[in-house]
Amino acid sequence: MHPLTWISDARKHKSSAQHHTARYSLTYMCRIYFAMLKSSYWRFVKFFIVAGVLTLFVNILLKKKAPRKTTPSPLSQELYKVISPESYKYVFNQASACKDRTPFLVLMVPVAPSDGLSRAAIRKTWGAPGLMPNVDILTLFYVGLPEEGHHSHIQQDLERESREHGDIIQMDFQDHYQNLTIKTMMIMNWLATHCQEASYAMKVDTDIFVNVFYLVNRLLVGGGSVRHEYITGSVISDGRPRRDSNSKWRLSKDVYPEDTFPPYVSGAGYVFSIDLAHRISLASRFVRPIPLEDVFVGMCLKELGIRPVYAQTFLPPRNLFEIRRLDYKRCTYATRVIVTGFKPQELVEIWGDFQKGHLAC
Repeated sequence: MHPLTWISDARKHKSSAQHHTARYSLTYMCRIYFAMLKSSYWRFVKFFIVAGVLTLFVNILLKKKAPRKTTPSPLSQELYKVISPESYKYVFNQASACKDRTPFLVLMVPVAPSDGLSRAAIRKTWGAPGLMPNVDILTLFYVGLPEEGHHSHIQQDLERESREHGDIIQMDFQDHYQNLTIKTMMIMNWLATHCQEASYAMKVDTDIFVNVFYLVNRLLVGGGSVRHEYITGSVISDGRPRRDSNSKWRLSKDVYPEDTFPPYVSGAGYVFSIDLAHRISLASRFVRPIPLEDVFVGMCLKELGIRPVYAQTFLPPRNLFEIRRLDYKRCTYATRVIVTGFKPQELVEIWGDFQKGHLAC
């Protein structure tokens, strides 16, 4: 055989073998590839089957635990009449208090008709006009009728005081502890009717020290633009009704059948955006009234789907609305919005020191 013929045959054989090996390798790789695809496909299908079953199971559980929300029914006319603004008339009003001004903050102070000393102390301290030159703050006192009636000397003194200061609003419901819810709803209605252009309001009791400087500069202005649907104070999240017949705060099962209260802010003092005055007034048409005014406001907030904000700092941990009495220390009070438990003269005595030196803290 010619050497060249052998070389040519060898080359042909080698080429054929290489071609056969390549075909085998390609076929093997394809089988592996399709096997992998088949395996991945079934894993994919199994994943979606399991996911679907789990989703169905979770939805069934959620439907059982979260019943469909029903539209609330309005109170009967007889029940709503207790807190309806239409049930009462103004003895004297300050309807034009916000007519030519747009207060940043309105301080609404519920007070007993006979408590002229507290009103005088507040006018000299945190409720004094022009306290913060660049911030418009309006202070108003809200009262009902004295138990002694229209013609008592208490009523006559109150009328003289109102003419002198122009800061008392009175309606013809009897001023009594059990009627605090009525008074609070009348406050909300007054704000919604006569002072809608204000930014914020504060409901605050008479025995309270109020650091309006901290409130305005840190809590309100520090929050940026004016907030809406906002209410803050000392939030009570674990409140329960007292059933003891001897308790001042007793609620019977008939009046309040639930075992817990919704979150609410302590009535000693709380701050809210002015839009909430109207919304709380509307919600009160659907909430059965109870004599605990702060809890009742919390019930209205629950109806509105609004949760009160706890006013506190974390470093250091501190409640800004202090609902207990603290010994007076200027720099301690400089980092609180309210402190409770003051008699009128005590409030006047510490205010001078506080106003002069709180900025140095």
